[in-house]
Amino acid sequence: MLEIERKYKAKNTTFLNETKISFKINQGYLNSSPERTVRVRTKDNKGFLTIKGKSNLSGTTRFEWEKEIPFDEAIELLKLCEDFIIEKTRHIVIYGNKTFEIDVFEGKNKGLIIVEVELENENETIELPDWIEEEVTGDIKYYNSYISTNPFCNW
Repeated sequence: MLEIERKYKAKNTTFLNETKISFKINQGYLNSSPERTVRVRTKDNKGFLTIKGKSNLSGTTRFEWEKEIPFDEAIELLKLCEDFIIEKTRHIVIYGNKTFEIDVFEGKNKGLIIVEVELENENETIELPDWIEEEVTGDIKYYNSYISTNPFCNW
């Protein structure tokens, strides 16, 4: 399955007033190679294993495969992950006809807020909320696999 998305930095937290749902996420990487990443994630009381391929040149499209796994197995797999575990709270906001997923990072990445929105195609035009600061699509510095080894506190 192809994932087509754009990423942005949020300039403030006014999106919290529009949040429909929020949940805690912990995730780590079993493999963070530039060619592919293998991620383990817990989201509330569920576990997931995700494999992502390399992004295209624009950074908007890449292969993604995700499978729900038992929560206790995800907890055990997190113990095998590289470097450290990413902690974040994901907020879901509906704006216009799009769902925006806003990740507010904690721990070593505290202060970083990344917004993702999935698209139907790479050239789709979307209306952006006023709490968006700048686009960071394709900038590997804002990939979760990057900040799991190069935390925001060290930037």
